[in-house]
Amino acid sequence: MPGWSAGGAAGDPSTVSSPSVMESWREERTRSLEDNEMSLPSIAAAYTTILRGLGEDPQRQGLLKTPWRAATAMQFFTKGYQEKIIDVLNDAIFDEDHDEMVIVKDIDMFSMCEHHLVPIFGRVHIGYLPNKRVLGLSKLARIVEIYSRRLQVQERLTKQIAVAITEALKPAGVGVVVEATHMCMVMRGVQKMNSKTVTSTMLGVFREDPKTRDEFLTLIRS
Repeated sequence: MPGWSAGGAAGDPSTVSSPSVMESWREERTRSLEDNEMSLPSIAAAYTTILRGLGEDPQRQGLLKTPWRAATAMQFFTKGYQEKIIDVLNDAIFDEDHDEMVIVKDIDMFSMCEHHLVPIFGRVHIGYLPNKRVLGLSKLARIVEIYSRRLQVQERLTKQIAVAITEALKPAGVGVVVEATHMCMVMRGVQKMNSKTVTSTMLGVFREDPKTRDEFLTLIRS
């Protein structure tokens, strides 16, 4: 795996909870199913305008339903705006006397670059050191899903996942590594087909203790 760069100072509240990183994890839903229904016509109309601007005829047979399909697809690609982390985690945090590292790796991730509105896809590796509380393993993947299904930059996505786990469990430490391909690099600009971007956030003992961090990085490579 390519090299990593640690982010976020452990124990620094301004780093973990800064509004520039994320709003409160309990108050972050910004869109509802009703909003989807109401906004679908205007999003479809915008896609019609885009098609015309590209020199296409939105009335030709192959494009007649494209604006609606594209609008519906974009709402799905960004469905993370409809969900709150607390809704996912409320019934999945358990008291458990376990103090060894928990790792879930190779979580598939699909997102949308907020700069070009093209896909980002890759894998997420998460590890944490419990402090008398553990999280249902599938919920780590759900956290990834909620934050990735928004317009994103990879650096922020990585930090949001780590912060959500930290605020939910208060563990001794959290480590998150994201490896992703950005279609804005593959399809335009430098057009490097095999390039990957690797970002990491290390909080608590994952940042403070090199041995803990090295164990995590070794295990996700294995």
